[in-house]
Amino acid sequence: MTAPVDRSHEAAVERLIASYHQIPDGEPVRLSKPTSNLFRPRNRVDQPGLDVSGLRGVIAVDTEAQTADVQGMCTYEDLVDATLPHGLMPLVVPQLRTITLGGAVSGLGIESTSYRNGLPHESVVEMDILTGAGKIVTATPDGEHADLFEVFPNSYGSLGYATRLRIELQLVRRGVALRHVRYRSLDALAKRTATIVDRGSYDGQPVDFVDGVVFGPDEAYLTLGRWTDDIEGASDYTGEQIYYRSLQHRERDVLSVYDYLWRWDTDWFWCSRVFGVQHPVVRRLWPQRYRRSDVYHRIVGLENRFGVNARWHRWRGQPARERVVQDVEIPVERLASFLRWFDEHIGMRPVWLCPLRLRETPADNSTGTGRAWPLYPLEPGRTYVNVGFWGAVPMRPGARDGDLNRAIEAAVADHDGHKSLYSDAYYDRETFDRLYGGATLAEVKQRYDPGQRLTGLYDKAVRRR
Repeated sequence: MTAPVDRSHEAAVERLIASYHQIPDGEPVRLSKPTSNLFRPRNRVDQPGLDVSGLRGVIAVDTEAQTADVQGMCTYEDLVDATLPHGLMPLVVPQLRTITLGGAVSGLGIESTSYRNGLPHESVVEMDILTGAGKIVTATPDGEHADLFEVFPNSYGSLGYATRLRIELQLVRRGVALRHVRYRSLDALAKRTATIVDRGSYDGQPVDFVDGVVFGPDEAYLTLGRWTDDIEGASDYTGEQIYYRSLQHRERDVLSVYDYLWRWDTDWFWCSRVFGVQHPVVRRLWPQRYRRSDVYHRIVGLENRFGVNARWHRWRGQPARERVVQDVEIPVERLASFLRWFDEHIGMRPVWLCPLRLRETPADNSTGTGRAWPLYPLEPGRTYVNVGFWGAVPMRPGARDGDLNRAIEAAVADHDGHKSLYSDAYYDRETFDRLYGGATLAEVKQRYDPGQRLTGLYDKAVRRR
């Protein structure tokens, strides 16, 4: 077991509850936190928020049970730092260092192990949750609060905030050996993805990790990773080299397990290029400690607030740009069609791919195909592919801001997919409730937040409250 966090977890929870009771009746209850990985600007609220300052650590790692008790505001960076010395890591580690465990569970998360381990909430054993009523309840899959456990994923704080989560861990090895396989056909890419997910292997070798990048309709790559203890000559993409570009130039590669987990964080996938960080001269001058997703995210926050870049485009006579920052889940059999539509109508390149299948747990379901989660109703036993695209697209004459995102929402629905809610959403209320388990959410919210102290999911995701 690891040593407890500096200040006891119990004291931190007491401060959290005290801060809840200091918020006047009728005022919204929100977290008081300096950073966020959300891309949903919301109206500023000047009232004090919940004190989560003491809920940012790992309470304990149980090496025998391969579990960890983790506070809700603990970042995956700190969580990995605590588990790797024990030869363990979470079953799914989202790509960006400062995503919190509580955020990934209540707001979903995904990575290259998701084709076999599902989403982060599927490896949660139990959770302590501060509800909208100001009470701490312990939710488990089959206990008194099983309804809250089931509906908490994708609730984005509309049902409460996790103060402690017990999660399963998996064994690691020293590194990850990579193979970048190119496809010149999107149909071939989709077909091979489905086969790899079904078999868990490629070309006679086991596959432990799968993701990919589409640079264009005739240039797409699947990156297939497998555990290895041979990391001699391992690559380092935290310096001058840039990871995503290596896919086009190296068929094989190897990374230490730590560098593999954060391979996308250094350049925020490829989004650091908008800040010039990928230019060789700028890269040498930009301190390595600032090549991190949270630094870039803060810069974007300043841009959202002051609009310097938007004014620069107007001064140069360039069209206004619409922010298109989304992750969507598309059934693998519809993937090629969606990618062609996206390239034709949106034209953003590259895009990220990450296969996903809900975790197969026979204990949950007699068929062994996993359980469904009401607020993000993916179909158990079906293979989806997360398609991630993040940037800004020039608006056509006469277009409104949001038109492109609305078109994407319609295309996702046409392809029987689902869209994550961490960024802008434009659904009407009826459609939103149908897509995101509105009736179930309302029933559970009435039990745990009868006073409606917590902002509702629709208000958060669409109305930006």
